[in-house]
Amino acid sequence: MFIGRERELNKLNEMYEGDKFECVIMYGRRRVGKTTLIQEFIRDKKAAYFLSLETSERINLENFSKSILNIIMDNVKNPPKFLNFSDAFETLADLAAEERIILVIDEYPYLAGSVQGISSIIQAQIDIKLKNTKLFLVLCGSSMSFMENQVLGYQSPLYGRRTAQFKIQPFNFFESARFHRNYNIYENALIYGITGGIPQYLNFMDGRKTVKENIINNFFDPSSYLYEEPSNLLKQELREPQTYNEIITAIATGSSRLNEISTKTGLDTAVCSKYLISLMSLGIVKKERPVSDEKSKKTIYRLEDNMFRFWYRFVPQNASLINSGAGGKVYDRIERYIPGYMGEVFEEICKQYMIKENIAERLPFYFHDCGRWWGANPLTKSEQEIDIIAFDNNHSIFCECKWTNEPVGKPILDKLIEKSMMFNYREKYYYLFSKSGYTDECKREQAEHVKLIDFKESDMFF
Repeated sequence: MFIGRERELNKLNEMYEGDKFECVIMYGRRRVGKTTLIQEFIRDKKAAYFLSLETSERINLENFSKSILNIIMDNVKNPPKFLNFSDAFETLADLAAEERIILVIDEYPYLAGSVQGISSIIQAQIDIKLKNTKLFLVLCGSSMSFMENQVLGYQSPLYGRRTAQFKIQPFNFFESARFHRNYNIYENALIYGITGGIPQYLNFMDGRKTVKENIINNFFDPSSYLYEEPSNLLKQELREPQTYNEIITAIATGSSRLNEISTKTGLDTAVCSKYLISLMSLGIVKKERPVSDEKSKKTIYRLEDNMFRFWYRFVPQNASLINSGAGGKVYDRIERYIPGYMGEVFEEICKQYMIKENIAERLPFYFHDCGRWWGANPLTKSEQEIDIIAFDNNHSIFCECKWTNEPVGKPILDKLIEKSMMFNYREKYYYLFSKSGYTDECKREQAEHVKLIDFKESDMFF
């Protein structure tokens, strides 16, 4: 069953109905669902789908020939092959002169690696013939840096030829929850916290089993797909997976600043910075500054991929037990740490809620940006953190997010109001998010400028 991606699919279909030449660039990290989206889009349409391989030009040309000729000659076992890619595109131009045809080249970076100058070949074909046809060309790739620099970048032969680009992101919490409608909101939050909204990982979670069983079966079983997934991804994408593994481990175990990561790994800070850039391009690591302070030097690095965060937090240190078949015992050992792990996930979910409400114009004002803030409080001379600040030029919403089993009390609200005194916005609002509700004393504080949001009231989140 196809889930989500309505906005992207609607846009693709709208462009398809335009009946003119299109060159769509689609990219995103592995497992994020690009191919599934493409297959849904081309279903019931006249389309040639070609999956590039890490192989020779000859084999890729043979497969490319089959993909194109199969839309001309149905069920031909041994169709002729083109002499070269230019010939193939010229045939496509003739076919699409009066008829809408889709051509998808999936994993385009592999084709570019095996066919010298393929981007220049496609650029020439677009400029000479294809731009006057009804061809709908889709170039898709998982190598984020290649697609951004070698396809979309200014130096690329294809620069200026695209008519649209789609960067396919992981699902957010609300989209992820659609995969397992039989789970309650807490279970769906935990599933999101261990999969990071990656469709393929969400599909591994069996809705007929408990979340505990899914964690044991997918992370604490040496034969499971996800047990080897981080290592396999690093090997696929990077030349020195061991060094990247050390950097990710350092971040997952508490090092967040460049100098801390450098010290933990033994790498020079300049070298470490280059590795971090590569990990950011893969969507594994993100760089953060305090929101509203883009020039701040208080840069930190966090794991953006929740599956990596969960895996590096709990799997390596328990590898011996896991490999001995004691996955259940590993879960019993780590269970008490899961609420602490979920604190950061809950902040992310609450931020997504704020963005959703902002788009729907259900907040006191339409904010420009939102995110975490940290820094020195000049009033108390101490370091402070605020989970989420949403703001425009004159208004702000200060948010506190609590993933605990106890109701949130009034002192939490008082502390948030105290922190807000550092900022000079004309209008200030206060939103508390709680997994477990609020004390009666705190509930009495709810007013125009104070909103208490209870996570278990799922209709507020969906």
